[in-house]
Formats: sequence, C-alpha cells, structure tokens
Amino acid sequence: MSSVSSALHAPPVGTDATGPVRKVFGACNLCEAICGLTFDVQATPAGDRIVAVRGNERDPLSRGHICPKAVALKDLHEDPDRLRQPVKRVGERWQPIGWDEAFDLVVEGLARVREAHGADAVAIYQGNPSIHNWGNVTHGPLFFGQLKTRHRFSATSVDQLPHHVAVHWLYHHQLRIPVPDIDRTRFLLMLGANPLASNGSLMTVPDVRHRLKALHARGGKLVVLDPRRTETAAIADEHHFIDPGTDAAWLLSVIHTLFDEALVQPGAASDLLDQLDALKEAVLAFSPEATAALTGIDAATTRRLTREFAAADGAACYGRMGVSTQAHGVTCQWAIQVINLLTGNVDREGGVLLPNPAVDLVKLGLVGPGHHGAWHSRVRRAPEFGGELPVSVMAEEMLTPGRGQIRALVTSCGNPALSTPNGGQLDRALAGLDFMVSVDFYVNETSRHADVILPPTCFVEHDHYDLIFLHLAVHNVARYTPAIVAPPPGALHDWQIYAELAKRYARRIWAQERSGAGKRIGGLLARSVMSRLPPARLLRIALLKSSYGLTMKQLRAQPEGIDLGPLRPSLLQALRHKRQRIALLPDLVRRELAQWSIPSADALQPPEDARAPSQAPGPHDALKLIGRRDVRSNNSWMHNSERLVSGKPRCVLWMHPLDAGARGLAEGQPVDITSRVGRVTAPLHITPDIRPGVVSLPHGWGHDRPGTGQRVAREHAGVNINDLTDDQRTDRLSGNAAFSAVPVQVMAQVCS
Repeated sequence: MSSVSSALHAPPVGTDATGPVRKVFGACNLCEAICGLTFDVQATPAGDRIVAVRGNERDPLSRGHICPKAVALKDLHEDPDRLRQPVKRVGERWQPIGWDEAFDLVVEGLARVREAHGADAVAIYQGNPSIHNWGNVTHGPLFFGQLKTRHRFSATSVDQLPHHVAVHWLYHHQLRIPVPDIDRTRFLLMLGANPLASNGSLMTVPDVRHRLKALHARGGKLVVLDPRRTETAAIADEHHFIDPGTDAAWLLSVIHTLFDEALVQPGAASDLLDQLDALKEAVLAFSPEATAALTGIDAATTRRLTREFAAADGAACYGRMGVSTQAHGVTCQWAIQVINLLTGNVDREGGVLLPNPAVDLVKLGLVGPGHHGAWHSRVRRAPEFGGELPVSVMAEEMLTPGRGQIRALVTSCGNPALSTPNGGQLDRALAGLDFMVSVDFYVNETSRHADVILPPTCFVEHDHYDLIFLHLAVHNVARYTPAIVAPPPGALHDWQIYAELAKRYARRIWAQERSGAGKRIGGLLARSVMSRLPPARLLRIALLKSSYGLTMKQLRAQPEGIDLGPLRPSLLQALRHKRQRIALLPDLVRRELAQWSIPSADALQPPEDARAPSQAPGPHDALKLIGRRDVRSNNSWMHNSERLVSGKPRCVLWMHPLDAGARGLAEGQPVDITSRVGRVTAPLHITPDIRPGVVSLPHGWGHDRPGTGQRVAREHAGVNINDLTDDQRTDRLSGNAAFSAVPVQVMAQVCS
C-alpha cells in the first residue's frame, strides 16, 4: 500500500495573520493528567492557527503544569499527514470519498460478514484514546452495541485490567479504584510506576513533581520499588531494585509481616472485613526471609518498610504498569488494596480515597459493576471481564478456523499491531481479514490494513469534558472546555460518526434479520435521544443529578475549571449503604496462592507445572525484558511530531554494565534481541540505572512497516518491543498481557 495521496492532506495553515490573537482556555486530553492549558489562537486566511500553548496557572488540578506533548497539540492540528476526510482502499492506493459513501461501505462490509458467519465474526478493538475523547464514551456504545459480538477488545487488557478485577472483587465495582491522597500523605510506597514520565496513571496527578516535593517538605517519604532507576525513583527517599515479575511475592511478604508483627489495624474498615484469619493463613509461607532471594529485597528492608508504612500518619501503597502487566498482575493489585486496608489507610485522609466527580458514572448507573468469566474465548478459553476478552487472544481468534472465527474488525483510535503482545502475529492476522474499518485520523501500522478509514476531528477541534479520569483525580474538579479552533468544513466529530453508523447499521441489520421491521426500527433509532444529542447536551442532563448542583452555564463560564475540593472519605460509606462487605481473600486469589511453593529454605516461586511453556525460565544466559516510558511519547501515536522525536534516539536497549561486559558488548553497539516469538535489533545503552539481569526497551516504536502515512514517524522508526513480547504470557487470573520479565537473549548484531 502506497503512502496517502497528497489529495487527502489539508493545505498548509496560512501564516499571514489577519485577525487578533485571542486567548482560549482548554485542556490536553492526550494522557490521564488532563492538564489545563491556555491557547493563543489567531485567524488566518486558511483558518485558525494555534500560535502558542501554555500551562494554565489558574487550573485547580494541574496548576500551570505542561509537558512536551501538550505543546505538540499544535503539531497534531497542523500535521499534513493527518486524514481530514474518509478514504477507501482501491488496490494499492487510498482514495478520498465522501461521508455518505464511507458509511454505506462500512455498514455493507460488516453486515455482509455478519450475515455469512454470525455476529461473533465481527470484532471490536478500542484503543487507549477511546476513553480520552468524550464523544467516543457517549456515542461509541450506540454503534458497538448494534454489533452484538462477544469479540470485544480494548487497550484495557494491555494495561489496567488487574486494577478493575481486584476492586470488583473487593469493593463490588470495577470503577471503585481508590487513589493515593498524594497532597496529604506521609508515606507513598510505589511499585512499577513512573509518574514523572507518565504524568500519573490510574491516579490523575498533573504537576506530580511539585506534589512529590511537597511530600518531602512536610516530612513525608517516597519509596520506590522498580527494576530501573526511573525518573521518579531518582527523586525518591529510597529506591530498591526489585527483580521484575516478583512484586506479588514481595507484597505478600509485607502482608505476612503485618500479621507476624501485630501491625494489622484496619481502622474505619474493621467492621466490613471478612476472612482475616483465612488471609493470615494464606500468607503464612510468604515471610520476607522466604521471598528475599526471589525478589532481591532483603528481609530486613522489607520488615523495616512495613513497620514504617504501618506507623505513618497516612500512607498509600500504589502500583501501576510494572505490577499490572506481569504474570501475577491481579494478585499484585489485590495485595496493594489489602495492604492499604490492613493498615487503616483505605478511606483515610493521607491514605487512599475515592474521588467524587461531578458526573459520577457509578452513582448514575452508567457503568456497571463488572463481571468476570461470564464467557470465555473460543480458542484458549480465556475469561472475559466486563464484556471484553483479553487482547492477547485476538490474533488466535482471527487465525484459527471454525465457527466464531473473527473475519471483520472495527478499530477505534488504536494501533494494536504495535501495542499488543506478539504484534508481528497480529499484523499477519489483520492482513487476512475479510473486512476492516478504522476510526482514526492516521494511516498507521494497524489502519493500513483497513478497507475504509473514518477520520474524526482532532482534539483541539471539539469541546471536551472528561468523563473517566476525574474518577481517578487526586483533587476534585470539574472542567468543560470549548473547541480551541473550528473544524474544517465537512469534518465530523467522533460522536457524529458513531451515531450515524449506529443508525445505518441498525436499519441494515433489522432489514436483514427482521424482514419488514427494518424501516420501523431504523426510524426509532434515528429519533432516539442519544443518537441526536451532542455530548454537551448529555452532560447538561447528567449534571442535574450531580451532588455539587453544577450547571452547564457555570461550566461554560469557568473553562479553566471549578475547584470542588480535596478528596474525602466515601468508599466505606458507599459499601455500608449497599450492605456490601469486603471479602479479603477472593476464591481465585486463594487458589493462586495455594499453587506457590517453597522449593528451598530461602526462596519462594510458582511451581513448574503452574507455568505455561512460554512462562518457563529462559536459557541460563537469558535476560528479563521490561518496558520504558518517556514523557515525550504517548504510546504508539505521537511520533509524527518533529519536536517530540528530535534529539538523541530514545528507542535504545538499556543494559547493566555487568551484563554488557559478560557479553563483550559496547555502548552504542547494535544488538540483536531475541525472544520466543521474534527478534529485533536496537542500539545498546549501558547504564547502572537498571538491575543486573534486566534489559529495557521503550514501547510504542516500530514505524518501519510499509504502507503507513506518518512520514516523521517513519524517519524515526525505532523497533517494536511487542515483536518480542509473548501473547501466551498473560496474567493468570485476568488474561492481561504480561509484558514484564519476558525472557530474551541479547548478542552483538549478526549481519545477514
């Protein structure tokens, strides 16, 4: 497939200014921090031009913070590679088409596959930005629900799925995720997280550097456990190099110590806790002395940190990607919640608290509590959670013949060819589909396989209210922001795309499957409130039930955000109101712990027969591969901005000097990295900032595949870490991808 025709590119933005510069308040919704911004916008003959982007010091959440990605919103808006009208595949080229033709092609292609092979032959993949755009959140379900397929996938299962499973079991709802009260805590224990690079994740915490400085200033303590000396670890009071993939054993040894040293004090949660004795027995074998050799954290350090955490006047244990994307992800996230519970830090100021957003999707009943294992995947029998299957099974469901085989795919602002494990296998599977449509404004490594691409407006061309991440914010705020610039003529917002697809698909399918009723049902959907109202009208309705009594008029009058105050205890009250209790030892966790054994006096590990073949230890010279995040990257899709990819190449392999010396490798040398599923070649960086036996490669790169339309990204291609990660390595309880601790071999490049 050739690169996109220049006919699809918008003309260059004019530089001859004809209007005054106006100031527009907005927000960056590229990542979870949703920082408040101030845009300088100037009218030109070719349309509005963004002159400057700055942090908004008046924003009550981000307080003036801005990162390089927000500045690059200007680049995204002006990017000539960004699609601005629908395209269809014609042989080896992309042809611009109108919206009417595009919708008809999509509906016909999906309906044809459904008619021939059933509803489950159509699959959905929703990428990370899907929940960052409120039009996707409000109107995407209108269309996706019409597909009636069990093959629903999203970036959740290469990310935070273990969080949802753990809190679903403990607190009875997948969105009841308490976040560290970072502005008041006295002790922050952090595992596998690097908020200085991520701006916070499952903890919406912009301006995190200053917040951590304030923690130090009030006499608090930050302790980081991570196989790499991350940017966050570098400013911590203590950093301990834990062996990747062993976090669950260390967390269990903390729970053991709480019982062993009589430090259990659940506080306000005491009357809600069940199974305390069963939990104590379940962790009996996990003493710090038993786990030390496995984790690399000596017993004395584990016991000391446990005592300090339990004694602190407000403490929070928090873990993110490094502990979620491993073979024991759910066990890790469950253990983190249990540690907070046993020390009385759940629902405690300075501990972990539930935010109270102005639009609370849980209280409104718009997001269900979740369910686990209601059905299983066809090939591997992996469990669903919340109606989605883990993305690790997506390729095999495309490649394995039989009833229910995936033959068509809808992707929503995602790039699973780069972002999911064993990406090379998925790339081959995508090439064999009968039909594919992508809602995306780039021809990327995934959408290059599509038959039709539907580009929505970009972030600065539509209004926004964050419906998801304010449920995870470290301070309660409400912020509605208008469009920064006007969209080009003929452009459609994502909500309009999904509403129209839903209307046309329903009409087509009902005509196909309910002969005679198609016109009537299609008309009902066309007149439905949801399909006709824009997100802002739906927000106005939702605010009627807000506990703060806010109105759209107030939100529009204060686009810099409305301060709703610090986090307050609410989780335990909500449980008591519904007469729900906290079962500390869910059955699947109990079974998981029972499978661990102690083969020697000083080490604890899972038994051999509990591992899948690809989870067995690698050869004696194998290293453990982990990922790496950078503040100038945003997963796989912000590498087409020159300002974000300039400077020294960042897609390099980190290795400890001892490991490099043992292999005779030198700084900057190209090395071959080989796993069970693939091989890539990358430059080597030798550094003491990584644990011996561990290597690190960043995710989101690998822009060297033919037929993509991102020219800057292609010039800075890098390599794809997910050509090494293994689709068979998953979290044992949830099916979440296990990216951490992938066994690899590294050697000097072998020229072929």
